Amino acid sequence: MKVGLQLVSFTWPGGAPEMARRLAEIARTAEEAGFYSLWVMDHYFQIPPWGKPEDHPMLEAYSTLAYLAAATERIRLGVLVSGVIYRPPAVLIKAATTVDVLSGGRSYFGVGAAWFKGEADALGIPFPELGERYALLEDTLRLARQTWAGDTTPFEGKRVRAAYPLSNPRPLSSPRPKILVGGDGPKRTLPLVARYADAWNVITSPSRIDVHRDRLRAECQRLGRSFDEIEVTALDPEDLRSEEIAGYTWTPHFEVERLGQWRERDVDHVIVNIDPDPVNLRSFGTEVIRKVA
Repeated sequence: MKVGLQLVSFTWPGGAPEMARRLAEIARTAEEAGFYSLWVMDHYFQIPPWGKPEDHPMLEAYSTLAYLAAATERIRLGVLVSGVIYRPPAVLIKAATTVDVLSGGRSYFGVGAAWFKGEADALGIPFPELGERYALLEDTLRLARQTWAGDTTPFEGKRVRAAYPLSNPRPLSSPRPKILVGGDGPKRTLPLVARYADAWNVITSPSRIDVHRDRLRAECQRLGRSFDEIEVTALDPEDLRSEEIAGYTWTPHFEVERLGQWRERDVDHVIVNIDPDPVNLRSFGTEVIRKVA
């Protein structure tokens, strides 16, 4: 089982002048500790409870990943997940391609329909109705697959047209960066996962993963696709720092037990949210990853 790390907070000692150095140190330490992947959120405000209050620091996702690509050598990089409303689809695909090239082919392309209307309204970003956002998501998935296949014929989607979807350079990942769709909605999200995705992310607990996975498996069967082609990833919402969740104190023992539950349910890739202080990451690598990964 693979273990990833999501960075949700950038409220670190020294503030903005120390942020680049601290970020690089965290990324390198996570890589050395044995984390398989490193993720950032696609938000412009902080969103409780994952990070801090909204006015605390938040970095833009793709410029952060480009910086992390230069700071690391092996760890996989991704956005969990990009909201399709924030950038025109071709611009989003270009940003993801750039990260893949600069990282040497170590990227995931995480994408979803977006949900944070308050953030969009605050920043003047259009926030269409749900059906419109899902139509845009499907167009983005289709355009990404076409672009990364080197097909420059005109693209006609429900909401997007691209007369000449050229991508140069092409991604280094083969056959493309892993397309990851986040969400568990049975009517809209899971059909898109089954049709277009290489990986799927769901925020749930070990006791609930089978319900969502069975729905996705049924959707794959309906489309004639092998469920085994899709990497199942889970973002565990219950392993945040102890001050953010009442009822337990986080310890390496808790994480070994928790990840053991995910492994028993044959989840391919679990992404955790822990305090990314380098001391904690080294301890996590020694006391947790070596025991369960």
